[in-house]
Amino acid sequence: MTRNAKYRFILIPPFHLPDENEFTVPGYSIPQHKSKEERLLNADFVLPHLEDVDWELHPGAKPPYGNWSVETREEFAHAATARMSCVREACETGKYDAAILLGGGEPGFLESREIGREFGVVVTANAFSQMYLATMLGDGFSIIDIEGVHNVYYRDLIRTHQLTHRCRSIRSIGYSLPRPGDTDPDTLTKQCEAVARGDQNIVVERAVNQAEAAIVEDGAEVITLGCSMTFFLKPHIERGLKKRGWDVPVLEGYTSSIELAKLMLNLNVNASGITYMGARPPKTNSRLHI
Repeated sequence: MTRNAKYRFILIPPFHLPDENEFTVPGYSIPQHKSKEERLLNADFVLPHLEDVDWELHPGAKPPYGNWSVETREEFAHAATARMSCVREACETGKYDAAILLGGGEPGFLESREIGREFGVVVTANAFSQMYLATMLGDGFSIIDIEGVHNVYYRDLIRTHQLTHRCRSIRSIGYSLPRPGDTDPDTLTKQCEAVARGDQNIVVERAVNQAEAAIVEDGAEVITLGCSMTFFLKPHIERGLKKRGWDVPVLEGYTSSIELAKLMLNLNVNASGITYMGARPPKTNSRLHI
């Protein structure tokens, strides 16, 4: 419990991987007997945003497709279905005024907003929150992401959120999440561990280089982060860009989603009852505008 908490949030990961697993990733493979603070990804810079929140960290659903992280559309669809059940169960308790969906690809977000609105619960997610906050901070934003199929999936999210005209580019750091069939021992997980130890790191250098290229070559004025496994790069990209003379905002998903939920609650608003209409709304339009 948080002393004098103003908000009541539940943070729901996209999945939970087995504790002992060859495809573990930080934040989603930590044993459940650990404290919520120990299980929270990037707790060092996320926890200050939860100081006025009475919050719980859901364990996350077991991935129906296997024991690795989501990357393909099929895997995201499976994760979305599993997480929607978690969201509904949380909303039914009446304990929370907001549900924060963790994970850069935000599986099940639109459906969860529909569920949340039914119960009067605000639902936010990582890509959505970053992108729309970015539009208030600059004319255009770019995304620093892992590589490959996740870039294509994230492009779909930009289109879903109708922000293709504000997104300047998606740039890759050249690493993917560990999964079956991988043969390269140099994984993103190992690079995250190296950064945590304070070792000089190729991922940080690549991320700063790509962020600067997004500014110079693509016209980005704000930098956001894609996969949640890149969120740890936020302070490193900020420092790296400032050293090179660039003064631009850098956003990541957890803090953006938490603060957006607070804003919506402070304004006493939730998602539109037209956009997220229930099965039998009291009133509907006879013509839906496109």
